[in-house]
Amino acid sequence: DGKIVGACLDRNGLRPARYWRTKDNVVYVASEVGVIPMDESKVTMKGRLGPGMMISVDLSSGQVFENTEVKRRVALSNPYGEWIKENLRSLKPVNFFSTTVMDGETILRRQQAYGYSSEDVQMVIESMAAQGKEPTFCMGDDIPLAVLSQKPHMLYDYFKQRFAQVTNPAIDPLREGLVMSLEVNLGKRRNILEAGPENASQVILPSPVLNEGELESLLKDSHLKPHVLPTFFDVGKGVDGSLKRSLDKLCEAADEAVRNGSQLLVLSDRSDELEATRPAIPILLAVGAVHQHLIQNGLRMSASIVADTAQCFSTHQFACLIGFGASAVCPYLAFETCRQWRLSTKTVNLMRNGKMPSVTIEQAQKNFCKAIKSGLLKILSKMGISLLSSYCGAQIFEIYGLGKEVMDIAFCGSKSSIGGLTLDELARETLSFWVKAFSEDTAKRLENYGFLQFRQGGEYHGNNPEMSKLLHKAVRQKSESAYSVYQQHLANRPVNVLRDLLEFKSDRSPIPVGRVEPASAIVQRFCTGGMSLGAISRETHEAIAIAMNRLGGKSNSGEGGEDPIRWKPLTDVIDGYSPTLPHLKGLQNGDTATSAIKQVASGRFGVTPTFLANADQLEIKIAQGAKPGEGGQLPGKKVSAYIARLRNSKPGVPLISPPPHHDIYSIEDLAQLIYDLHQVNPKAKVSVKLVAEAGIGTVASGVAKGNADIIQISGHDGGTGASPVSSIKHAGGPWELGLTETHQTLIENGLRERVVLRVDGGFKSGFDVMMAAAMGADEYGFGSVAMIATGCVMARICHTNNCPVGVASQREELRARFPGVPGDLVNYFLYVAEEVRGMLAQLGYEKLDDIIGRTDILRPRDISLMKTRHLDLSYILSNVGLPEWSSSMIRNQEVHSNGPVLDDVLLADPKISDAIENEKVVNKTVEIYNIDRAVCGRIAGAVAKKYGDTGFAGQLNITFTGSAGQSFACFLTPGMNIRLIGEANDYVGKGMAGGELVVTPVENTGFVPEDATIVGNTCLYGATGGQVFVRGKAGERFAVRNSLAQAVVEGTGDHCCEYMTGGCVVVLGNVGRNVAAGMTGGLAYILDEDETFVPKVNKEIVKIQRVVAPVGQTQLKNLIEAHVEKTGSTKGSVILKDWDKYLPLFWQLVPPSEEDTPEASAEYEQLASGQEEIHFEFLESDGLQMRTVKSEREILKDASLPLSKKGHIF
Repeated sequence: DGKIVGACLDRNGLRPARYWRTKDNVVYVASEVGVIPMDESKVTMKGRLGPGMMISVDLSSGQVFENTEVKRRVALSNPYGEWIKENLRSLKPVNFFSTTVMDGETILRRQQAYGYSSEDVQMVIESMAAQGKEPTFCMGDDIPLAVLSQKPHMLYDYFKQRFAQVTNPAIDPLREGLVMSLEVNLGKRRNILEAGPENASQVILPSPVLNEGELESLLKDSHLKPHVLPTFFDVGKGVDGSLKRSLDKLCEAADEAVRNGSQLLVLSDRSDELEATRPAIPILLAVGAVHQHLIQNGLRMSASIVADTAQCFSTHQFACLIGFGASAVCPYLAFETCRQWRLSTKTVNLMRNGKMPSVTIEQAQKNFCKAIKSGLLKILSKMGISLLSSYCGAQIFEIYGLGKEVMDIAFCGSKSSIGGLTLDELARETLSFWVKAFSEDTAKRLENYGFLQFRQGGEYHGNNPEMSKLLHKAVRQKSESAYSVYQQHLANRPVNVLRDLLEFKSDRSPIPVGRVEPASAIVQRFCTGGMSLGAISRETHEAIAIAMNRLGGKSNSGEGGEDPIRWKPLTDVIDGYSPTLPHLKGLQNGDTATSAIKQVASGRFGVTPTFLANADQLEIKIAQGAKPGEGGQLPGKKVSAYIARLRNSKPGVPLISPPPHHDIYSIEDLAQLIYDLHQVNPKAKVSVKLVAEAGIGTVASGVAKGNADIIQISGHDGGTGASPVSSIKHAGGPWELGLTETHQTLIENGLRERVVLRVDGGFKSGFDVMMAAAMGADEYGFGSVAMIATGCVMARICHTNNCPVGVASQREELRARFPGVPGDLVNYFLYVAEEVRGMLAQLGYEKLDDIIGRTDILRPRDISLMKTRHLDLSYILSNVGLPEWSSSMIRNQEVHSNGPVLDDVLLADPKISDAIENEKVVNKTVEIYNIDRAVCGRIAGAVAKKYGDTGFAGQLNITFTGSAGQSFACFLTPGMNIRLIGEANDYVGKGMAGGELVVTPVENTGFVPEDATIVGNTCLYGATGGQVFVRGKAGERFAVRNSLAQAVVEGTGDHCCEYMTGGCVVVLGNVGRNVAAGMTGGLAYILDEDETFVPKVNKEIVKIQRVVAPVGQTQLKNLIEAHVEKTGSTKGSVILKDWDKYLPLFWQLVPPSEEDTPEASAEYEQLASGQEEIHFEFLESDGLQMRTVKSEREILKDASLPLSKKGHIF
């Protein structure tokens, strides 16, 4: 209106917003500080907008309203409280049924009719009923897409969940669930711009999961005027046209009911008796059709849709129904299955014998609901959505295998790239389930289709036992003929992936293989997947790396860091063994076990300056093919002492990687991280790993503009050490489509020649390489098959730590069985390269360069699929033309540069370069502006490359004045003492491994420093050492994933100390919500002067206590004294002057791993007293190590050593 101007931040606080006010009454709001010159003495206030916060200025009155006042004024503008109290109704909980309502035979017939398999019941429903969480599996999805399968599938299997990558972040449902909600309202929705009491006339549900009693309660709600619509179709007169006619009638009935005043439509496939000629309409199809019909007729806001169905039992199925229009679901047959399971003799005996946790029949159903709800939160979060109400009807799915007729009637607006089934074909597939319940020889048990686990006669799995045996024989015997048998086995497989529908054609005559580029050139394009040391064993990880280095290819460290011992060539090999790597065999002098590609994932485990400085390539893992939009978790039983040391954590403590990178909330943030990595290692190419989905071409264009050197596209069939079943099966798309879109979009935008395109997901042979090349890929990734070549037998129990051959286990007795040698993998890749050479020769081409992007040499195979003849591969085969570049030119171009940077100016200073080279002391003062980003990163990289993370004995004392840009003082190493007089933006101290960082305002400011925001969001992300002192407040997520750094700050925003695994944080002021979420190590001390702190703590892991241990009190006081000395803090001085008054006002946050440390427990003072010297032996897998320490306390404080509750050393 020209009078009020304001700003508001999103509910998650994902974007930065800083504001300040001057003495002349000007208010500035900007996404970062330093955007305009400012006399700090005239600034009276500095603040930031936190999650959901607002600020407004009334230009007519000159008043400034901060967050609370803005919201108070709006809240008082209407009697909202009265309206809600009088009109909004909450659904009262109704108890679950306490016994079954069907007999065993009836349940079985219903399960058969509605499409259940034995895997669905045993591995999904029963697992959730027993454990209250989604089942976990491993190794990825290696079965055909539903449309390619020869087995019947439920309609849901044609849908893949979409996910956020780069353009917006996933949300963390585990640790930041406070911003999420599954609440849903039922009833008519009115115009939100016309406030009135009738807007509140709805029924609110705590979640979309209804039990039978709750649905019955809704059906009695007179205000909603519920109307039940049966969802069956009649095939008595034939299948053709039957489904279409029934859908039309269903939509007409829904239309009539809404026009007659119904505000609740219940679509139900419930029936007292099933009829052979009246199968149930796929409930997803019914919901989608009614949803679309009501939208097209302007009625959608007048009523809610509820599905009362037997056809829903998994999180993915719930998500599909909600995503295509249902507000709530009553899965009545799933509940009945839970009850039947709990009352079965087998379950009762298992519980009685203690082999299964004992749960009541009601608890089993509650567990099922709990698993579904947590799964729904995960599915919402991977798209970056906080509220279920935002997901309902949003259709955030990709569809593979449904044709235009089906799409138009029920899923209009969603993406179906390859066409597929008609309504009649879908009806036949639905009927194939239904008839099982009416067959004369009805089976006594459900069919096992083998969709999850391989079984003879079940669904085809790409990674099957026969394939593994053939590959092992070929590589171990070094037999070309055996590899040919393996190759033929793959060629004869059923259609498994989209590329199996294509074949090569050529406009050239064959040439001799001798004219084709050598295998040694082709293998340099090969990479292995990012499999972390922890998910797989040390033996596997190192054998793969050695093999790739022998070939000139690239292995990938995965998340978790890397042992520096692997970075030097072996010179001590005798008879294939080396004392440097004594657990490996088949070694050669000159071998190196370093991973050429070093991964930077969201947990930042093991990411230190030295790790980064020793990489040939640095990979930013945005998403993983087997679980895009999610983080990772390494179970505590896999965190050995060795793994813990590499990850700067504690043995036995689970390690979780958050779903988002907390320094990537947008494409600009990704560009910043790419910049940071180019800064710390200007010689390393930076790759960004994405997962195939519709729209990836646009994302990839942004990544290319963000200065990435390499873009990796992963398919949905990539492997994983552990992932929820619903993620493995129902997220991500085929790389054939993702690669094609990326390649073509980059060409159309003139960006293709700037980046290398790498692709992975289910690669097994030279045929896969050739297909990927023709679709535009320059390099090719192999994951699961590389593990198979080194010994994996596809037991598919990676997530249990019980791998029988030690490939994916940390148990020493199993690792001892590891059969692989680097030479096996070398043999495999050479065979693949020779296969590529043979195919190139047959097509008449001399090198891979010649066919990259050449979709014109592909054509559809003449092949008949069981389900449909309507697949359309024209998108993959379309050709946008070839620019004037070669793949080799792109692969060999220089690393992209950050351009002129302040660090280069500093490194050019003879005094600084001399101090680094000769470990001297230097002092320097420099002006800094917010365009100076990642300052000190390149200096840190130079120091780390020469001296490692701890070896530098010099002192680089550099003072900066001004407003620092993003990622100030990133990746500091010991000996770097950095001081900033002014203020900084986001990501201060990112990844620092040592040194000292001090941030303080300029002197004589017009504001109170401890009340002002001086540094931005996500400071100390992934820090592994050093000390930080900030005179003033920080933004959100201070010290997220801090491992070992110590920090003092005078206030923070939300999520302080999130995911901390070590170190110590002191906060001398107020903090935001959700403190210490996911904090598994380290300690935090928080000053609570106004007694508001306790409700802000996430108590899922940590406990809170006063500072009771003398050692803890000393630690706290010493850090505050250092803070005052370094910053001149007024707040710190006041605390120290009246220490006895302030000490009782501090809270100490203590995770379980720290409960018995001297800082948290007074008992250790008594234990450690009077001991002068101890000789200590610590046995780990690499042999016996002896060391002498001055006191037992030093042992007890060593984070790498496991302790019992009593403090004994093992």
